Amino acid sequence: MRRIVAVWAVLAMACVGAGFAQPKEPCATAGENNAWLGIETIRLWQGDAPQAKGSACEDIPTLTIVRPQQGHGNGSAVVVLPGGGYAHLAANLEGRQVADWFTSRGFTAFILQYRLSSHGYLLPVPLLDARRAVQTVRARAADYKIDANRIAIIGFSAGGHLAALASVQPVPGDAAAADPVERVSSRPNYLVLGYPWIGAISSDTSHLSYCKEFNVMDQCEALRAAYSPDLFVTKDTPPTFWYHTADDGLVPVEQGLRFYEALLKAGVPAEGHVFAHGQHGTGLGTGDPSLDQWPELLETWLRKQGMIPAVIK
Repeated sequence: MRRIVAVWAVLAMACVGAGFAQPKEPCATAGENNAWLGIETIRLWQGDAPQAKGSACEDIPTLTIVRPQQGHGNGSAVVVLPGGGYAHLAANLEGRQVADWFTSRGFTAFILQYRLSSHGYLLPVPLLDARRAVQTVRARAADYKIDANRIAIIGFSAGGHLAALASVQPVPGDAAAADPVERVSSRPNYLVLGYPWIGAISSDTSHLSYCKEFNVMDQCEALRAAYSPDLFVTKDTPPTFWYHTADDGLVPVEQGLRFYEALLKAGVPAEGHVFAHGQHGTGLGTGDPSLDQWPELLETWLRKQGMIPAVIK
């Protein structure tokens, strides 16, 4: 019996270490009736999304809204971007679990199902979805009972790359737009990054490379120049909280440090934490007494920013 259990343990570890070789997960579908759970899923665009390749669920970006307990909202919002190497979405580990952490502290959480490069949606398409997500939350702030100036965005791994990119390359609102969502800015007010894949766009294949994974090595330099977040940091980049582990074997900590150093150089208020140990993809924690402190550090930082008011309503 012990031998069987050991074999299964080895197989499980092999699956985790296989990178993108993940089973296809179902998509979030707009309009499903989960209101009794305080959950709702909406489409980002009523019609076809820009550059949509079809009408299947993987062609339809959505926001899944997770609300705090009635009477315990604090007026803040967070847009959650799960990682997954732009090949799949770690929807539970870096989506629902993170949303629940925020809603337990009074936030209204919005989990973004962005379009994936594994389905043919190369950058900048995921960026269009991330920008639209923030605009949707801001444009409908009154509906969701949130403050339009208290919107955070959090991303992990590839979702961290996308969250950082959305923060350094926002679009301003167009007051003349027919679509009310497009009338507001896509800039989040705060940025939170967990082991972000900042150096995703790289021709260096000694570490995980977006260009190699999606067979765009011939376009890599142009993509790197256009979609590397550290190249676009300015004084207007949102205040940022960042954490990484020094021995991350998939995304080197130097990538996060590069972004953090750019923030400091630009004078952006930023807080960074590098933990000695922890594999890539730890989410809210794995039982490590050191690494598992990061959510508490984040909560303290959010309180300092006024995102968790002393009195909730």
